[in-house]
Amino acid sequence: MQHVLVYGDSLSWGIVPHTRKRLPFDERWPGVLENRVKELGYQVRITEDCLNGRRTVWEDPFKPGRNGLTGLAQSMERNSPLALVMLMLGTNDFQFSHPHNNAWSAAQGVATLVREIRKAPIEPGMPVPPILVICPPMTTAPQGPLAQKFSGAEKRCVGLAEAYAAMCAEENCHFFDAASVITGSGSDGIHLDPEQHLALGNALVGVVATVLAVV
Repeated sequence: MQHVLVYGDSLSWGIVPHTRKRLPFDERWPGVLENRVKELGYQVRITEDCLNGRRTVWEDPFKPGRNGLTGLAQSMERNSPLALVMLMLGTNDFQFSHPHNNAWSAAQGVATLVREIRKAPIEPGMPVPPILVICPPMTTAPQGPLAQKFSGAEKRCVGLAEAYAAMCAEENCHFFDAASVITGSGSDGIHLDPEQHLALGNALVGVVATVLAVV
């Protein structure tokens, strides 16, 4: 059995746009991915450590614990041994409380998390897992209750995939651009609709299977 950890925010947690509801596991992209990879004959279990509002390395002024660096090493300890860690963060780095953040700063935040994963105090003899960084789709014209919270995010996140790809090349980790297969929800411009979870989970099957095959 190969164990995979998904470390993310509400886009991976599966929040239903304009609600506080959550999609079932089989409809969230990690669940879609697990089921499809199992169909290929891999014995795999995907554990989700996803928190609404989580940033890369920044604090939320209203909610504690949203700094992605907080508790990451303990999550590694708790879930090891791991065959793969999947990071999908950055969307919340562009909230109103981080007005100077841009694509470069979000990529550097993810790089900090990559380094934290690699130095986490896992038990002796357990492998340091490979890391797959998934660049979330860019925010597009935030709408509804989140419009003020993400005001201007669509401008500040320009170039996100390019910045993530360059960072992954420097840090020697795997990279996937979610925007190559999905966009943000048409209803709020930020989260993922059910069909987007399905498309992302299916698109990641080949990438993850390739990594697991060499672990």
